[in-house]
Amino acid sequence: MDVEELRHRLLHEHHALPVPESLLKRGLRLDEKRQQLALAWQESHPQHHILYPTHPCYPPLLNQISDPPTVLFVIGEPARLLQPSIAIVGSRAVSRSGCETSYQLSKALATEGYLVTSGMAAGIDGAAHQAALDIEGATAAILGTGVDIVYPKRHNSLYKSLLANGCVVSEFWPGTKPYAGNFPKRNRIISGMSLGTVVIEANRKSGSLITARLAMEQGREVFAVPGNILDGYHQGCHDLIKQGAKLVDGVADIIEEITTLSQSHLEELHRRHHIGEEIACDLPFAPLLASVGYETTPLDVVVEHSGKTIELVLEQMLELELQGWVSAVPGGYIRLKRS
Repeated sequence: MDVEELRHRLLHEHHALPVPESLLKRGLRLDEKRQQLALAWQESHPQHHILYPTHPCYPPLLNQISDPPTVLFVIGEPARLLQPSIAIVGSRAVSRSGCETSYQLSKALATEGYLVTSGMAAGIDGAAHQAALDIEGATAAILGTGVDIVYPKRHNSLYKSLLANGCVVSEFWPGTKPYAGNFPKRNRIISGMSLGTVVIEANRKSGSLITARLAMEQGREVFAVPGNILDGYHQGCHDLIKQGAKLVDGVADIIEEITTLSQSHLEELHRRHHIGEEIACDLPFAPLLASVGYETTPLDVVVEHSGKTIELVLEQMLELELQGWVSAVPGGYIRLKRS
């Protein structure tokens, strides 16, 4: 079967996975068996999703890096990946103070409406995910294994919580076991989909410094939390600060630095999810707007009252936010002006 025939079949079958144009332009032949396995995995559970660069839920900033993954396997709610993201990374062999720093920074970021992104590793990563989950904030784990593999095993409970209330993402096929070379590769996704990367407790040989370097190469902000100069836990963070990373001693240091990038993120989403026909109306998305009150209205309430899908609600709420009708706040949206 040639590429064009396979493309036609996949594009027109129910729940088919569109073949990325980048693959077609290179004239690559796709493994039909693997495609069918991927589609079978996607259809096996409503929380299983396959994203590609033109998918509406593909992380917008990830499309801007030099080597974006051509496919992402996701378990959870993929629309979470549209939220502005901050990565939290650091040592696996973490101190108590490092773990607490990760927890408090992540909790504050999630409270402000940011998606906390990390790699579900032991130490700093796990604390970051748990903080967001504890306040019912948004968090995504980018794995160096298949999305169905729990690694490390000690994070089995955290993994289950992420499946229920967060999002688990991987470019590796389901069933892929831990392999050392895959973890540095996945780090480009952590940094690439994020507005900035925060490094906590990293020594000079820490894998989190790979993520920081990738973030710099991708034009993202890099932040580092300083520590005791007499121990080895913070040498990597201190080196990053000397190289131009912003010193962080509170969440305000992060938020004020990424304001410009955050606006760029919104503009990119606006370009991707622009709904031209409805903008012509004097009152944009009237049924959706009527679902939002002048006090905080949770997203699930907006979805229920509007009768629309969550994907469409997110698209149209972004449009309303850009036009000044509503504002995203912790816990949902508030209406800013009357019609």
